[in-house]
Amino acid sequence: MSLNLSPALEPFRAKVLETAIPFIRVKPQPARTCKAWESKIGGIPYLPAGAQLPLGPDGEPLYFLGQINFAEIPALDPFPRQGIVQFFISDDDLYGMDIDEWEKQETFRVVFYPTPTEDPSTIQKLTPETRDYELLPHHPETEHPLQFELAEEYAPITDYRFFEHFGQNFFEQFGEEEWTLTDEYGKAVNPQGHKIGGYAYFTQDDPRSSADPLILLFQLDSDEMMDLMWGDMGVGHFFIRESDLRAGNFSRVRYDWDCM
Repeated sequence: MSLNLSPALEPFRAKVLETAIPFIRVKPQPARTCKAWESKIGGIPYLPAGAQLPLGPDGEPLYFLGQINFAEIPALDPFPRQGIVQFFISDDDLYGMDIDEWEKQETFRVVFYPTPTEDPSTIQKLTPETRDYELLPHHPETEHPLQFELAEEYAPITDYRFFEHFGQNFFEQFGEEEWTLTDEYGKAVNPQGHKIGGYAYFTQDDPRSSADPLILLFQLDSDEMMDLMWGDMGVGHFFIRESDLRAGNFSRVRYDWDCM
């Protein structure tokens, strides 16, 4: 990733470079019919024989948001090298987010299949989503396959780790240029888009802290091509603790989204 800093920020280049970390850039493709085990947004989820779709509190299946097949992504520690993780949400005004209990998987669900198969005889044949919906951020009946690219990025001001590295009042030292340089830095180090790992983008505030350093499992941004929008040009996140990720435990994932 090239780093274009304004002259006022150039003396801090080395300090910015210290924050470099790898991540997986997620690149949605035009809609098409996907195989059950493919990484995708929307469409038909992978469901092995004997498994059931996750149900919401009303007893109805939650809506399939998307899935990532880790065998399809470049290697990135501590993410698995195989397995399919799936994300399901509710069709309500918060898209299944619980602002009181962020990890309570009742109105959303994260499912992990550690050893998926590509044998059609062991996969349930599901039909495309036909239920009506009113508030979802995406179109669950449409499949968009995903491609992946290993990349590198630097700490943005939206991620709590920026202030841990630079200090809470870093931009105040520039006086009248404080907000101009804040904006310029934000454009130079842009954390928006879809990704696995790396730094998170928020339109509001990062709810995490160093006391509980959750990893960005998946960031799904608003996307015109997929006609996907979280509220008013918002962004969705799924966070996980490193120990849980290494153990293949997706029962304590934190789900949130915010918007302008």
